Amino acid sequence: MTTLSKLDILQALKQEKIKFSPNLDQYQIQPNSIDLRLGTTFYIPKTWDYTEYGRSAVTIDYLNYQDKKDNFKILNLKPGQYFEILSNESIIASTLEKIELKADNIMAVMYARSSIIRRGLIIESGIVDVGYSGYLMIPIVNNTNGQIIRIYPGERLCQLVLHTLASPVSYEESQKHGVAPSKYENSTPYSLESRSDSLSELDLIKSGRLEELKEKFKIS
Repeated sequence: MTTLSKLDILQALKQEKIKFSPNLDQYQIQPNSIDLRLGTTFYIPKTWDYTEYGRSAVTIDYLNYQDKKDNFKILNLKPGQYFEILSNESIIASTLEKIELKADNIMAVMYARSSIIRRGLIIESGIVDVGYSGYLMIPIVNNTNGQIIRIYPGERLCQLVLHTLASPVSYEESQKHGVAPSKYENSTPYSLESRSDSLSELDLIKSGRLEELKEKFKIS
């Protein structure tokens, strides 16, 4: 695996092996990475809900098949507005840019920018698979004790490090994750909530049939 340098990135952009919408600007191109800008859509986890039983805590069980959007309040800001993250609060945000990895041998890893870490924010790294097209989810945690941290849509919060694979992956293969289709392909800023894994896998896990799972889906 080889990491793309600035020269490689500019060449890949020119050849449309990677695409961004809106287009990247000069501030975003780094020596061996691309800075991504924060979008305007934010997901705030719900901690309680009003039900027929009264005020009930929201219990997160992602092995159940309920609509994951129900676990969040979605807030859409305008450019120039800001979002204040409370101490120890965890949120999800969208990238400003839609990304397309159009080459059959380029994947990426998203990391936090060091300047963002110094402000007390944690952004978890994540893999962007070869062939992916869509917006990216940015999981953000205010890791400070008592400080409120303000962020603005358009800020460069994270960076994308691009790698070339040792061998190409066809589009059909890139759309298959394990035995299931890709869950997050063509994600929009309004569809970044967690989605269930394959129901056949979840049913075996929930019923404790792990040996059956391993046997039924063993790699031949």
